[in-house]
Amino acid sequence: MKKPTAAYTFGFERFEVLAVFATTVLIQLGALFILKESIERFVEQPEVHTGRLLVGTFVALFFNLLTLLSVENKPFTCVSEAASTNCLQEHVADLSRSVCGLVPGLSSVLLPRMNPFLLLNMAASLSLCITYTLIEMDNYNSVDTASAVAIALMTFGTMYPMSVCSGKALLQTTPSHLIGQLDKLLREVSTLDGVLEVRNEHFWTVGFGSLAGSIHVRVGREAGEQMVLAHVTSRLQSLVAPLTVQIFKDDWIRPSPVPGALPAAPPGAPGPRPPPPVDVLTSTPAKPGPPPEFSFHTPGRSGQPLLLPGAQAYGPHSLGLESHGSPYSAALSQGWARPHLGRPPAPGYRTAYSPAPQRYGAHTPPRHFSYRS
Repeated sequence: MKKPTAAYTFGFERFEVLAVFATTVLIQLGALFILKESIERFVEQPEVHTGRLLVGTFVALFFNLLTLLSVENKPFTCVSEAASTNCLQEHVADLSRSVCGLVPGLSSVLLPRMNPFLLLNMAASLSLCITYTLIEMDNYNSVDTASAVAIALMTFGTMYPMSVCSGKALLQTTPSHLIGQLDKLLREVSTLDGVLEVRNEHFWTVGFGSLAGSIHVRVGREAGEQMVLAHVTSRLQSLVAPLTVQIFKDDWIRPSPVPGALPAAPPGAPGPRPPPPVDVLTSTPAKPGPPPEFSFHTPGRSGQPLLLPGAQAYGPHSLGLESHGSPYSAALSQGWARPHLGRPPAPGYRTAYSPAPQRYGAHTPPRHFSYRS
């Protein structure tokens, strides 16, 4: 009855579910204890004195029926309707159909299925009456133990479906008897104007008779969000009381970005990296190549030529300077020269006729060129 708080946003109805679950589990444990005691009693059956057993049976039945019919117990009523039928209810339902065929007026009481608590009280009272009769007439003491076993089994069979139903509610599962109605409502919601998709739906039991849920609805770009929200809420509100509906626009059709445009960076964040240069011939981003001659600076084809100061193979023609190559004997002693295919070497650079330095950076004085004015 207390209002929802920040810690319990759905209220305190789940305390009733927890109380029903704990009660039904304790009753089943009591039934198992009676079965254990009855098995031990079968080994050595004592003498039974009935006393006022018949009077106590009718007094207990009267007060139980008065409590069940006069006091409204919402948690147990809801769980008895939501739980599956037990074996006792199924057998009585078959008998009730035969009786209602003879007396149609009893169909409202006996069909479709009787209250499990009322049925358990009636069956236990009938068992005690049979026990009292057999002990008083034939002194059949073992019937008392057999009656205890029968009552324990009926109690366990009646409470087990209720424990399962309340346990599923504690696990926040969808009630099985409401799945058909929920599917029908979801189909109606999916056919509304502007609704493209219904997904991520989840419905669970908060308390007995209270169903909560959340759903995501994807709508078109031209659909009104408030209008769709009102229609979806009106369809599901009759069955799902605390309902959360998330409406979002369709994101499948978006304008393509402008080629070459960069997204805006948030304030304080580094700007986006520029796109790599595009090769004009292949229209693909150019990949950065490796540095020349790997990563160390050694002379090679990609390195800069070595300058030899003071060695000038050719001078300006206006000054009348001439140069002569080395003799053939000197050229043969140094090895075959590499021709330049008719192109003279550039002035001031090391040529194939000059010896290579022994170490990078060392300067070797020219020995194979002579100058005269």
